[in-house]
Amino acid sequence: MGSYQTELEQAIGEFQKLCEDYLYLEGISETPLQRAYPPEYSVDGLQPEEAAEDFASAERNRLGLGDAPLINLRELLENDVGLRVFYVRLPSRIAGMFTYSDELGGCIAINSAHPEERRRWSLAHEYGHFLTKRFRPEVSVLLAYERTPASERLGDGFAGSFLMPTSGLRRKFNDAARLRKGKITPADLCRLANYYFVSVEALTRRLESLHLVPSGTWDRLQDRGFKVREAQDVLQLQPHRYSEQPLPPRYQFLAAEAYQREQLTEGQLAHLLRVDRVEARRIVQKLTRQSYVSEEGKITSLDVDFTQTYAKAGDPGVNNG
Repeated sequence: MGSYQTELEQAIGEFQKLCEDYLYLEGISETPLQRAYPPEYSVDGLQPEEAAEDFASAERNRLGLGDAPLINLRELLENDVGLRVFYVRLPSRIAGMFTYSDELGGCIAINSAHPEERRRWSLAHEYGHFLTKRFRPEVSVLLAYERTPASERLGDGFAGSFLMPTSGLRRKFNDAARLRKGKITPADLCRLANYYFVSVEALTRRLESLHLVPSGTWDRLQDRGFKVREAQDVLQLQPHRYSEQPLPPRYQFLAAEAYQREQLTEGQLAHLLRVDRVEARRIVQKLTRQSYVSEEGKITSLDVDFTQTYAKAGDPGVNNG
């Protein structure tokens, strides 16, 4: 227990430092993070699952998402909402954590060692907590509760509804059911899970909650020895592309820009990027070189100078063509 507590405290400390380093980079570059936070959603007096469905739908509407799958969830929350999202090493039992302050804004850490489907679920779960209890820091622990707390039911309910909205999921499920004259197979569950980029367990339990499959379907599949990875390999499902980067792209660009402007030493750059100096130089080189196809059809690299500034179109002295 002592080693776990120590590991947790170290992880929380590193998470806090990453948030502060991000704010520092914004400060020296004078480019604050643009926030698009809604007011906190009120869930008082509602059952967690009912409340989760309601404010997941409201948040999708606010962001103009319709009922399509959210394949690029991390990018959406970073770019369209203005959250700071890190994939970091956390104790194996910790799925994720979030914190908020007026200075830092919303910050979320997700366990980098977990599969991407689990990370996406954890990210949506933490976002649900942020939307309802913004000023209450949260650490999500993977435990088998005898009775799941209402706050965790709310977080998981939001994750399921946000990642797999009722209207779209019901339509896709009915399409699959019609092809098989009303019968759904484990292969169909794997295909649906892949479509929404969630685990087969999460997809099946979501279908159970919507009464589209009988309650206990997932548990019966487990009892019968259903092997998800083997089934996915047999079906040759196209894997989704995703980033393993621990730091947000914007964080890295701000660090590269500050280094080019000589606002950071190489040592400071490496420290901020959490890598050695050789890797830090490689990252800067990658971020500051852009490839394009020339008129002759050849791929050419172009150096990007982050220190160059440009006046806005319409400003005095600017040739607008």
